[in-house]
Amino acid sequence: MKIIVFISLMILVGGAFLITKQNPPVPEAEVIEKRGVHWHPKLAIYIKGEKQELEDGIGLGANHEFIHTHTEDYKDGVVHIEKQGIVTRDDIKLSNFFKIWGKDINANGNYKMYVNGKENTELDNYLMRDKDLIEIKYE
Repeated sequence: MKIIVFISLMILVGGAFLITKQNPPVPEAEVIEKRGVHWHPKLAIYIKGEKQELEDGIGLGANHEFIHTHTEDYKDGVVHIEKQGIVTRDDIKLSNFFKIWGKDINANGNYKMYVNGKENTELDNYLMRDKDLIEIKYE
């Protein structure tokens, strides 16, 4: 009985050690939220004045991404950010959504970007937030 308890304890300690080795601590300055997020920014993209529609199911499928679109609201430009645990600055960058979508955020040349009605020049580095209205207008 003592051997079983000892072996079980060693497995638990070893497992905890491996988990901490595989996931190094995130610097505090990079952490946006420690308990996860469920956010819904909206994204509107225009190319030469013509509105581009997002696609249904971006980021969904065999590999469910935490940034994705849903059938019921993708036509409204809603991007779902649903991540549990620690959320970092890198996680919520606008460029991540474009990578998941398989699109190059810089492919359409000159642009103007507006977030909540104010011009913003961050484009791929922009950190999306809940209820943001992000408009990218390519010329």
